[in-house]
Amino acid sequence: MTLHVALASTNPIVGDLAGNAGKIRRMTAEAVHNGADLILFGEMALTGYPVEDLALRDDFQIASRDAVHQLARDLAADGFGEVTVIVGFLGAESKPQHAYGYPSGGPQNSAAAIHHGEVIATYAKHFLPNYGVFDEARYFVPGTGPTVITVNRHRVCLAICEDLWREGGPVQWAREANADVLAVLNASPYEVGKDNVRLELCQRRAQQSGSTILYTNIVGGQDELVFDGGSMIVNPEGQLLARAQQFTETVLHLELGAINMNAELPVSPILDSLEEVWSALTLSLRDYVNKNGFRSVVLGASGGIDSAVVATLAVDSLGADRVYAVAMPSPYSSEHSVADAYSLAENTGLSIRTIPIEPMFNSYMNSLELSGLAEENLQARIRGTTLMALSNSEGHLVLATGNKSELSVGYSTIYGDAVGGFAPIKDISKTLVWDLARWRNQRAAANGETPPIPENSITKEPSAELRPDQRDTDSLPDYQILDSILDSYVHHDNSAGELIARGFDSELVHRIIRLTDAAEYKRRQYPPGTKITLKSFGRDRRLPITNHWRG
Repeated sequence: MTLHVALASTNPIVGDLAGNAGKIRRMTAEAVHNGADLILFGEMALTGYPVEDLALRDDFQIASRDAVHQLARDLAADGFGEVTVIVGFLGAESKPQHAYGYPSGGPQNSAAAIHHGEVIATYAKHFLPNYGVFDEARYFVPGTGPTVITVNRHRVCLAICEDLWREGGPVQWAREANADVLAVLNASPYEVGKDNVRLELCQRRAQQSGSTILYTNIVGGQDELVFDGGSMIVNPEGQLLARAQQFTETVLHLELGAINMNAELPVSPILDSLEEVWSALTLSLRDYVNKNGFRSVVLGASGGIDSAVVATLAVDSLGADRVYAVAMPSPYSSEHSVADAYSLAENTGLSIRTIPIEPMFNSYMNSLELSGLAEENLQARIRGTTLMALSNSEGHLVLATGNKSELSVGYSTIYGDAVGGFAPIKDISKTLVWDLARWRNQRAAANGETPPIPENSITKEPSAELRPDQRDTDSLPDYQILDSILDSYVHHDNSAGELIARGFDSELVHRIIRLTDAAEYKRRQYPPGTKITLKSFGRDRRLPITNHWRG
């Protein structure tokens, strides 16, 4: 007997139970219209993910459990009682313990199977990740056993995200239960190159379990995380039967048991690496702005590569009518700085104005008589104050424009260029910023459009322009070298000895490590920004501020 399955990649909002339920009902209607028997939604699609400390609140736990039962009734009232819908929600142990070190209320990362207006079965996530961005041992109590349901005579075993990454558990249970299908609900954050890893994992687990794997992933931005969807179906032989488009809310359909060797499989191609990163950054920024209720964004436009890329991301995310830029020349700004900023505005259609900071700078200098680094940082702090004043008076969200290379070594001014509500390229190295700029211009040219980023912003030597003839290379090595060292030290925890053994200059390695470790206090005060690498600052990499270890 065939089984028509639908994998729904939704973009939930954390805490919006009613809104998320409404989206689940609408996507169920679409799936049923196309003949679905079994509809699978993502991990905690009803509550949003991650819920963090909301999981420990009694009122939220109760509201989530009430919402899933109301959803069951609503789906039946909508006329969809005959189909089976599996949805992630915040559940709880029936008899929670009360002990130190035990999550309050016994919350569980759960899945509900809904049929004929009722929750017919629930499953609690067995393996809880507690690494990288995940703190699930803090928030959840693990499930201890399998859940297997029957849909159209097909045995369906349930699993949630991490359950697929570990040996045993639901993969083993599916084989022991002779399950036809292993339905896996996911909230798997995007990282560069992760799609191939997921596919290989699904292929391996399908063969081990002897089941067809339905892998459903949520989509959308949630604070610093962005979820890329990419739901997929893999048969027991490890063949990819279907894959959904990335970064898009969509419903993926397939009729299991009706596939023949000549059938055309619905497999969306994976985006190339730069388009994938750009898509992640734009979706994350769009959702951060829209989900938090901001009407528009503002940023400082220096004419440099970082602000040009951030501005273009903002225009692609929100539309030019919601993006405002401010050129803030100082006594040390070059003529091309303002000219390049205005070229960017002309190319993209965003709004721009000029607010010279020299009068404010002179007033401070007359009062404080600063010199050296204090004088340089004063300019950045005046710019930061100016942007925050415009944010307060006009309602814009300020976008910080710093990149990961600068953030790593502290090449930024706290309360200056580090101000803002969101930092779109916080996890993007300087070399990748250039790559993205070239890719975005090439895409525009290929589509017959005006390339948004001025060529001069890409080709000119980077400079903070806080003193006469300043260049980044006055303080830092070439960015290619710097980013290679930082990739090894930040992403892979290589020691100084390991870096030196690979051929990097000993004095340079120790200086970069010293700068990176010393800048931890700055990073703690930097705005949130989109995670796209294995180890982003903040959620992934958390070292002590007071720290005398030098590896």
